[in-house]
Amino acid sequence: MKFNLQLKKNQETLKERLSSSDVVFFEFKISNKNGLLIYDDPVTDKEGLGKLVVAPLSNYKKSPDIESICKHIFSPQAEVVYDVDTAVDSVVTGNCLLLIDGDDKAIKIDLLKYTSRGITEPPTSAVVKGPREGFTENLKTNIGLIRRRIKAESFTVEKITVGKYSKTDVSVMYLNDVADDNIVKTVIDRINKIDIDGAPDSSYIAKSIVEHKVALIKQVGNTEKPDILMAKILEGRVGILVDGSPIAITVPYLIIEDFQSSEDYFQNHYRANMQRVLRFISIVLALMLPSSFVAAQLFHLQIIPLNFLLTIVNSIKGIPLSPSFEMFFTLLIFEILNEASVRMPKYVGMALSVVGALVLGDTAVRAGIVSTPTIMIMALSGICLYTVPELVDSMSFLRLMYLIVAGSIGGYGMVLLTCFLFIYLVSLENFNVPVMAPFAPMKAADFKDTLLMTNLTSMKRRPLSIKPKNKVRMKNDES
Repeated sequence: MKFNLQLKKNQETLKERLSSSDVVFFEFKISNKNGLLIYDDPVTDKEGLGKLVVAPLSNYKKSPDIESICKHIFSPQAEVVYDVDTAVDSVVTGNCLLLIDGDDKAIKIDLLKYTSRGITEPPTSAVVKGPREGFTENLKTNIGLIRRRIKAESFTVEKITVGKYSKTDVSVMYLNDVADDNIVKTVIDRINKIDIDGAPDSSYIAKSIVEHKVALIKQVGNTEKPDILMAKILEGRVGILVDGSPIAITVPYLIIEDFQSSEDYFQNHYRANMQRVLRFISIVLALMLPSSFVAAQLFHLQIIPLNFLLTIVNSIKGIPLSPSFEMFFTLLIFEILNEASVRMPKYVGMALSVVGALVLGDTAVRAGIVSTPTIMIMALSGICLYTVPELVDSMSFLRLMYLIVAGSIGGYGMVLLTCFLFIYLVSLENFNVPVMAPFAPMKAADFKDTLLMTNLTSMKRRPLSIKPKNKVRMKNDES
């Protein structure tokens, strides 16, 4: 729909389309003609609007038209729009609109001013060494944090709008001389195909662009820290930032990423290797310890050392529940305590954790409902699980599956489930990159930064698993 030459008719049309009470229609004089400013009050920089638009146009002496006025507005982000639909979209997305009587065009001016929290250290990625900045909910601020770190001309940011009602800005960023073109194209195509009412968080985008919608593990990486996103983009990955979300998405994703920490690269690599091995051992213990304990009691008593067996027998004497139901009951209590401590107010949640861990656990043991070894094993499993926080969701589900299998058919079932799990993970891929790389398929060149890492100066090539166009990231000393 085109604009009318009469300002009053344009105003009536736009008032019908923009009937919300927070949309302001401000009339003022521009030389010998009437002008109309339309903007969304809560998200417009009104001080900037007065200084950059109203003040210079109020002193305009010539006969105004849209083309000449656009050059006299003190804003680099002003452009002419030619139809009502585009004008309405510009207002609802937070831009200011200027119309002049006798002209069938309008000017869109970007004077957005969102209130957002300051840049702080993210609560989920605290470090002892290294940068402490974290993303905020403001997209422009987040892009600036990355642009400050990557100053190359090949650094590309592409903007896409997602959501029929929310019209959320999504920015796809990558190095066009490093990232694989097919991966970049696939990411952009999948985001463009998203048809949804709104995208309040990056997780909506993440779930929409993956190939396997019901996969057991996640298929995209995520981070709240600009330095981590920068490092992944430099390796050849594609980063995705969503307006309103402090969590960035990275693709392609490798499961080994979750065993790596940004702090590993800021300290001695021997110490980093020890921490990575501890994370891997912790995940194995979190999965296997409760189910192994149940399977040993029910089916494989002969594998338990005699002294330890006598201790277990003494501790479970008088317990009314079977080993499997006892472990399930303890797991249920721990999950309830975890959920309640997260949902409750901060200080009440801390008190609840103390009460649940000390009072409830001790009382359950004294009452003879559960045994001491069961409490200890489940507590250790829960602690180990959070050494790799990005895998908590999938590992919690797998721990439950292992418990069910161990209580049903014992250790043989655990072995079978482990085999099925490895087969599933080896066959899983997204964006044509296997999530188990560089182990399956094996890429020996990438082993320098997996469960063990070498000295940072020896990692001269980018990971081949993610198919970078430029494979060299560090020149040889002699070159």
